[in-house]
Amino acid sequence: MTNTNTTLTDNPVNHPYHYTHGGGIECIDAIQSATCGITDGFAAMCTGVAIKYMWRWWWKGKPVEDLRKAKWYIDRLITYMEKRYDKTESK
Repeated sequence: MTNTNTTLTDNPVNHPYHYTHGGGIECIDAIQSATCGITDGFAAMCTGVAIKYMWRWWWKGKPVEDLRKAKWYIDRLITYMEKRYDKTESK
């Protein structure tokens, strides 16, 4: 399932294809935009990492593994948010 359709601009360190395939938007830029207003550092980190795995799941070569990793960070974020902020909302 590994993508073999890389371009000449693929750079495994600075611009790996599995993070740059998004129609001209790099994953790091999307994460920065998505997390810029999150003032809780741990919540921002979990959000960013989940986005990273969701961004690349099809392209990196291990889709189910990346989806499970994204889910792990999302589940961790939900647990954190419930303990930290969700004192009154019913489950």
